[in-house]
Amino acid sequence: MTEIVVYELDRPAATRSTTGPASGAERHVRKVHAAPAAPGSHTAAGPRTLCGKDTFAMETTGWKPSEHPGAPWYPEEYASVVCPDCDAVMET
Repeated sequence: MTEIVVYELDRPAATRSTTGPASGAERHVRKVHAAPAAPGSHTAAGPRTLCGKDTFAMETTGWKPSEHPGAPWYPEEYASVVCPDCDAVMET
């Protein structure tokens, strides 16, 4: 099975310039999840994460666990926000 790493993002927060009105949007990673690949694809996430959340509003990352032998299944900079349920499934 091919797993895809997806980010559950916070709602966009408008950023305010010191010289003008709010502009742009910045979204932060709330949780990092793993999802099986969609049928017939190696790059698109299926409809649900391994913990059962809907992937529709999540952002797919370029990180592929199979390309990083010996590394964790998630990008290490997001270790503090890894979904514990997805992590438990990935460890088995």
